Amino acid sequence: MSDLTTTSMEIGLSTFLEAAPRPGGVTHAQRLRQAVEEINLAEQVGLDVYAIGEHHRADYASSAPAVILAAAAATTKRIRLSSAVTVLSSDDPVRVYQAFATLDGLSDGRAEIMAGRGSFIESFPLFGYELDHYDSLFDEHLELLLKVRESEKVTWRGGHRPAIDKRGVYPRAVQEPLPVWIGTGGNPESAVRAGTLGLPVVFAIIGGMPERFAPLVKLYKDAAAKAGHDVSKLQIATHSHGFIADTTEQAADLFYPSTAAQMNTIGRERGWPPYTRDSFDAARSLRGALYVGDPEYVAEKIVLLHQNLGLTRFLLHVDVSTLPHRELLRTIELLGTKVAPIVRKELARGVAQA
Repeated sequence: MSDLTTTSMEIGLSTFLEAAPRPGGVTHAQRLRQAVEEINLAEQVGLDVYAIGEHHRADYASSAPAVILAAAAATTKRIRLSSAVTVLSSDDPVRVYQAFATLDGLSDGRAEIMAGRGSFIESFPLFGYELDHYDSLFDEHLELLLKVRESEKVTWRGGHRPAIDKRGVYPRAVQEPLPVWIGTGGNPESAVRAGTLGLPVVFAIIGGMPERFAPLVKLYKDAAAKAGHDVSKLQIATHSHGFIADTTEQAADLFYPSTAAQMNTIGRERGWPPYTRDSFDAARSLRGALYVGDPEYVAEKIVLLHQNLGLTRFLLHVDVSTLPHRELLRTIELLGTKVAPIVRKELARGVAQA
């Protein structure tokens, strides 16, 4: 277990913009407009980052995160705007850089890319990629993305994409370099890759006990140290599902039905057993992966997560279209005005006592 060694930790939100086409769900257009409203509120209540995951399914509205984030860039000043994740394996790294460099210019240096393989595979046949190349595509595309952000003029050759010979890539990002995070669901090789490259890492913790990710954090740091990177400057984030209300009972009762419907929809595709209230209640226990409860309880769980993993950023994923949008907005408000101040106070106290 790591000691509390910092007085600050970024706290924000991640979303896939669920817009499930079932009774009670919202349309894609409605969900897109809601996202811009959420980003503005998140900034107003003092949150640090809002991140949108790329998906290509009927039940999500987020196939173009950079476009959505750009809509909010014009009406915000401070909050960081990230993907979560960009499915880099099935996208063109040059276009990814250009999209987020454009967002970076519009937001005056607040864009970030979270690169990953993604949790679904619809984008591969959609864009003409073979699943047999799942790993090699990501490796190659990440290499090119980092090459493009490093240099205005690019010369590069790989196995899947046509070569580039001394070509300029524009616009250039405001930030030098444009931040690129590696998103992973717990793959050891991904942790080692991120550490070796000295890139910040985001662990998606959506089940089990979050403390089980501590060995992956160690792998990440060891790989970074071996590659000659300054371990003290590494950034570590997590993304976990949750929901906040004025009371823990209210949060659980509101969030469970929608969560069960969502989990069972995905579960039927993947052969998972039915999601039950017992599973839900176990996951929202103090050592579980669901951050569901009143502000004090959710803050306690985030502080425990920081103690176990040494986080620099926590992303709360709350995105269920069958809940009234006002409840999601209330969660954002409570995360910024209640949870974040408690967490920051506890981290500062931990440093003072160290």
